[in-house]
Amino acid sequence: MATDSPFASSPEPPPIAADVPRVLADLRQRVELVRQEVGKCVVGQQTSIEAALYALLSYGHCLIEGVPGLGKTLLVRAMARVLDLRFRRVQFTPDLMPADITGTVILQEDETGHRRFEFSRGPIFAQMLLADEINRTPPKTQAALLEAMQERTVTVSGTTFHLDEPFLVLATQNPIEQEGTYPLPEAQLDRFLFQLQIEYPTLAEERQIVEQHSFTPLEGLQPVLSREQILSYRQAVAMIPAPPNVVDYAARLVRATRPRTPEAIAAVEKFIRWGASPRASQNLILAGRARAACQGRFNVSCEDVAALAPAILRHRIIRSFHADAEGISTDEIITRIIQGTPQEV
Repeated sequence: MATDSPFASSPEPPPIAADVPRVLADLRQRVELVRQEVGKCVVGQQTSIEAALYALLSYGHCLIEGVPGLGKTLLVRAMARVLDLRFRRVQFTPDLMPADITGTVILQEDETGHRRFEFSRGPIFAQMLLADEINRTPPKTQAALLEAMQERTVTVSGTTFHLDEPFLVLATQNPIEQEGTYPLPEAQLDRFLFQLQIEYPTLAEERQIVEQHSFTPLEGLQPVLSREQILSYRQAVAMIPAPPNVVDYAARLVRATRPRTPEAIAAVEKFIRWGASPRASQNLILAGRARAACQGRFNVSCEDVAALAPAILRHRIIRSFHADAEGISTDEIITRIIQGTPQEV
């Protein structure tokens, strides 16, 4: 049965120690090791590394946006190697078909001459899937990811197959080149926990890139986490409590993105046509638990919610004509919403 719960189709993780705070303390140490190991290959981008870990621990997915040459693909490949996850890459092109992602049923003949239909699994049957340049393929093919991202299942010819956990989709897109692209539908965008913006490196980072990276040093990276550890950490993260005041703040913050609601500020009424859905409120708390755990805390705070709000809300808000005409960016609107929404009432 379909459900919006992020845990709905996930297999039961292995049991963990009763001392959840101790498990989370170990997670904090492992997160630092992940940062250090990925940092051997990827210069900067610490925010994106952390966000990918938050998504992994809270059953989410990431949409990574940035101009060519900033290391988006390198970041994903490095994360897959360090996390020791089964990795597949799909280069999205205009002629890509849904079956190229999910797989297809083919007719096989055995040694005795008997023929039977067998399902040939596509690249989506991975633990970390890189959907490279996802906006270069038509909506029909983009939609092939919807069921997998939400339900952790793939249905082909009436048969449903469960995906292995953990399952994480990291999709990339180029924000400046629009020719030959197909903007992601709102329903597709809403399946991503985060939309991450990869910015240009600082001068010091660019010098380091030029000096060190005349090749791609992926082979030197060592695994830091195992699949079993990731599943155990997920279970521990899910046990982190969210105080009522934090839940209230997350709900009010998301409601403040919707025009014609009591929580909306003047900028929202003018610059936003459609705000975020309740899924954004849920994701603020889910990702907040992961952020708290990675920082060694056994509680979600309003600061976690405010820190994660831009990445969770920026792809769930539709700006108005006035915002386009006045050059008001989505991030600027979100900043105004955060500043205009008190953490305590």
